[in-house]
Amino acid sequence: MTATPDQHVPTDQPDQPDPWPALWALCIGFFMILVDTTIVTVATPAIIEDLQADVNQVVWVTSAYLLAYAVPVLITGRLGDRYGPKNLYLVGLVVFTGASLACGLTTTIEGLIVARVAQGLGASMMTPQTMAVITRVFPAARRGSAMALWGAVAGVATLVGPIAGGVLVDGLGWEWIFFVNVPVGIVAFVLAWRLVPSLETNHHRFDWLGVALSGVGMFLLVFGIQEGEQYDWSTITGPITVWRLIVAGLVVLALFVWWQARNRNEPLVPLSLFRDRNFSVSNLAITTVSFAFTAMGFPLMLWAQLVRGYSPTQAGLLLAPMAITSILAAPVAGRLTDRVHPRALTLGGFAALGASFVLLSQVLAPDTPLWQLVLVFGLVGLGSSFLWGPLATTANRNLPPQRAGAGSGVYNATRQVGAVLGSAAIAVLIDARLSANGLEFSPSEASGGTSLPAQVAGPFTDAMAQSLLLLPAVLLLGLLAVLLFERPRHFGAAPAREGVPAGAAADPA
Repeated sequence: MTATPDQHVPTDQPDQPDPWPALWALCIGFFMILVDTTIVTVATPAIIEDLQADVNQVVWVTSAYLLAYAVPVLITGRLGDRYGPKNLYLVGLVVFTGASLACGLTTTIEGLIVARVAQGLGASMMTPQTMAVITRVFPAARRGSAMALWGAVAGVATLVGPIAGGVLVDGLGWEWIFFVNVPVGIVAFVLAWRLVPSLETNHHRFDWLGVALSGVGMFLLVFGIQEGEQYDWSTITGPITVWRLIVAGLVVLALFVWWQARNRNEPLVPLSLFRDRNFSVSNLAITTVSFAFTAMGFPLMLWAQLVRGYSPTQAGLLLAPMAITSILAAPVAGRLTDRVHPRALTLGGFAALGASFVLLSQVLAPDTPLWQLVLVFGLVGLGSSFLWGPLATTANRNLPPQRAGAGSGVYNATRQVGAVLGSAAIAVLIDARLSANGLEFSPSEASGGTSLPAQVAGPFTDAMAQSLLLLPAVLLLGLLAVLLFERPRHFGAAPAREGVPAGAAADPA
């Protein structure tokens, strides 16, 4: 059965099967692809040694994945609308799992980079479908709990990556950060095949010009931002410079928006999505959250390994309090998301997260007691629990089912752009603060293995602590944005007073 783009596909009939098993099945694959955005970080020294690569080449192991993940995600979200989110999710899972096997088997750095591109493409097919399925199988009044699980998976996966990477690299070798995906991917495929429903598709006229403009624009922008530090924000080759790529990307994306407004048939991204204020605010807010979490890992892992002398596993375990707190708090946040105004929840989340990063920058020292770090990282996990899930829920709660794929694609694209901005910005800031503190090496030259001399450890720690202050500054933008949240429609109208129609006095904000 198919539905036209203007038809509303009901999702909350009483005879529908329980949607929770489908969500759990999807979250296994979603967790796996998000872990792979950060798991490679702690394996960098091992990859350099084993594949005889230089630092810039290994940077591409992560850059290639992020580029291939971020650039097509607008398109793959819409493909899920057309061919069915379950079908596209399963295809992406096969691509991702096969590419993971290729990553572990490769013997050259070039082969690893190519396999990571395939991994990123698989991830870009999977991610929008998870949110689209939630939007379509859970009624609006129950999406908060579902999105809380989705958000918890996103937050915990970001934190678990370095932990899992450290354990696998120390115990089995860097190849196993990829091999471990193969059995997980097989299990995820079987569960998704059996438990995820085949939802109605929509007949779309595919916007091929929009596909081309969005793909080229996203590639130029993301590549320029991501590789800016590597090329010292200057010339890449010939007349091509980092800033020209970024400007070109912005121009092409502006043309994309213009075309979406002019396209009278069916645009790739219906701009009407942004008429929903909550959708627009959520997209801006998640960009700042993704920025902060991506940026946090770099200075923290450098400090843990170079100043404290921790192994990759020990450094990754510093994040365990975040993961534990996030897991415990996510169900509470989910229940509240269905009943409490999103402005209140997300304001608390942003306040807790921003305060925790300010506190971390103040307590960070060569001899910081471990209990202080545990408390700070626990607060990070608590704050994130009231952001990942509630923001995703609020972004998509008001969208009709036939727009679920487009909305999910936009939301995940902005989240990925936030991650790229965070990685680029923190690298530039760390380099600047190291120079300001009298240290001459750049972050790309710092690798694990031995602790820094005592006379250097203090200035190095100061540079890392000062860099962390970028995070609350960016999160402040997200906090200001969520002040604009409106009252969700599913809250319903206020009880009717005598002589007043139901809903006439409903609080619009």
